[in-house]
Amino acid sequence: MSVRFLLSATRILPGVSATGVRFIFTLARCFRFSQLSQLAQPSQIAQLLNFVSSGRIKALFFFAAFSLAGCVSYEPAQLIPELTLSGEDVSFSSANTSERQIDFGLNVGANESDSLFDLATLPGVLVREVIAGGAAATAGIRTGDVILRIDNLPIDKPDALASIEQTAQPATFEFTVRRDTTVFLASVIASPARSTPPPRELYRSDPLATRAGYTTQILTLSTSTSRSIAAATVVDIQLDSPLIPAGIEIGDAIIALEGREINSAQDLISRLTLEHELGDRVEVDVYDGSSVQRKTLVLWHPGRRISRVSLGPLLNYEASAQNATTSFTFINLWLFSVYQYGQSGGERTHKLLSIFEFASDYGELIEEPQP
Repeated sequence: MSVRFLLSATRILPGVSATGVRFIFTLARCFRFSQLSQLAQPSQIAQLLNFVSSGRIKALFFFAAFSLAGCVSYEPAQLIPELTLSGEDVSFSSANTSERQIDFGLNVGANESDSLFDLATLPGVLVREVIAGGAAATAGIRTGDVILRIDNLPIDKPDALASIEQTAQPATFEFTVRRDTTVFLASVIASPARSTPPPRELYRSDPLATRAGYTTQILTLSTSTSRSIAAATVVDIQLDSPLIPAGIEIGDAIIALEGREINSAQDLISRLTLEHELGDRVEVDVYDGSSVQRKTLVLWHPGRRISRVSLGPLLNYEASAQNATTSFTFINLWLFSVYQYGQSGGERTHKLLSIFEFASDYGELIEEPQP
């Protein structure tokens, strides 16, 4: 019977494939529509297929899909840190450019009162750090001590101690120090300050778009008219860098982005960050030492996850990766809801009919014994 039905349906519905007719027949059997599965003439099936393939059904389907898409929101699957771009010229020297002649081996700050309501600056300077093995540590000075005088010179500001280190010569200095309510004298043998080389730049890092590091180089391309241009040479590549699938390796030099030449490594990073979005497809001109090739680079993208689904009072779902929270509500009837679920960190709550509440994985506060 089913074979005759399929053959008959295929002859009557030349615009519908045998697979489509077989699907309708199988659907009828699954729902036990005996009247449909035993039709001698499948005219009703033809009407059903024509209705399904009509423009009204397609429009209704797209309208439903569009409405559902409007109820869904997304957020990045990974938290994207805010990137602060460096300038072209970066200085690593400290604000105090004067070099020290001697080193007491400690760091001090203003001696301020601990009161939040009456903040005042007290005499002396507070020792915030004592360098292990330094002159102050050898003399018995500790963190938390207050230096009142050095060689009978009152020391009420950190700049006063720094001035002595910048102008004095190595010698023994008498420190008047207060510890709690005890004032004592400490002999500090100041040693010559060691000259430390200043920090030096290694490379410019792009931790997001290309997840790689670059240095600025001046290249001379061997063309019909030799000329020197700036390039961002790749010196570091992370394992998930988009440079790898693009065929860009360490040592390759990027000389142009989207057809425009770059001025430096920082210029490349700044343009990628300010002019493009994560996940964009960009064109870069790469010089590998012998020739220039234009390559397509797909910038790194953190992916996305569903952060919100809203279907009116039927269902609501919200999740935030930044706050590590999740909430779910089923049949919200304003005054009460059938079921509610909430998660904040490791804590989970369940509510039924807004009356019964269950909680799990709540943290426990434990008082640690004092030494």
